[in-house]
Amino acid sequence: MAGKSVVDHRRRATDFVAALFRPWAGAAGSHRRGAQAEARARPDRRRTGRRLRDAARRARAAAQRPSALLRRAAHRHRARRWRSSRRREPGPMNERAAGHIRSFVLRQGRVSNAQQRYHETMMPKVGIAYRPAPLDLAAAFGRVAPTVLEIGFGMGETTATIAAVHPETNYLGIEVHTPGVGSLLKLIAEKELANVRVIQHDAVEVVRDMLAPGVLAGIHLFFPDPWPKKRHHKRRLIKPDFVALLASRLAPGGYFHCATDWEEYAQQMLEVLGGEPTLENTADGFAPRPDYRPLTKFENRGLRLGHGVWDVVFRKQEN
Repeated sequence: MAGKSVVDHRRRATDFVAALFRPWAGAAGSHRRGAQAEARARPDRRRTGRRLRDAARRARAAAQRPSALLRRAAHRHRARRWRSSRRREPGPMNERAAGHIRSFVLRQGRVSNAQQRYHETMMPKVGIAYRPAPLDLAAAFGRVAPTVLEIGFGMGETTATIAAVHPETNYLGIEVHTPGVGSLLKLIAEKELANVRVIQHDAVEVVRDMLAPGVLAGIHLFFPDPWPKKRHHKRRLIKPDFVALLASRLAPGGYFHCATDWEEYAQQMLEVLGGEPTLENTADGFAPRPDYRPLTKFENRGLRLGHGVWDVVFRKQEN
């Protein structure tokens, strides 16, 4: 009985020491259980104290080593904090600072070597930096000529084609994505276009801050992102407030031409532009495609597949 009481006493002592380190999780638990089993298997009075001390030391050491699970959790926490800080970070592409909902999402698209090279060499020549101050178009183009605004020119094929056919007109292109800007700059260099200038910035801010009322002869908005999901409709460019802003920048008699291959968005364009009191429709509903707008490869493929394309052309009233 005396021997049994000694063993029970040792077990209780082992459990007591192990309980001291229960707040530590992960690897500490496995070391603690191993230490308890070892102490129970060898109930030698002369070695019990040393085993208990070793068990306590191993438990402390294990508690100081974060498990793989804890490391992953810490990494996810740091990643969330970094993403949150990026969302709050002030800058030209931040929606909160801009005061309006962006119609685009900047993604890290692949920029080819040629696009990067022309972006670096041509932007200093034909690029215009965003500044919240009225832009002197005559100084920017080096001449006085009617100016047409191209919003979201994509890869720039349409803009370059129109500008080449109409050298008497200035074309101011706005795009936010670097691959598209680099592609248009390459076309400008290859075609030696002197009547195109490029601004890489949010179109809403450029129109609002850099263009004075009545300075534009025309506006092109070809195939903007339709944002098809209903919860994303707020990001569409064609909204009453932006259309009113654009209309104010048109000179009397200037035109506003939109095109889309998304029928529901085409209906919205027709309704919103029709609701702007300073604009009048040039057709009874949708307009036939004007000759100056070339068919793109994407559009030709869609037409072959039976997809529709809708043009909306309004004009600024003279009075």
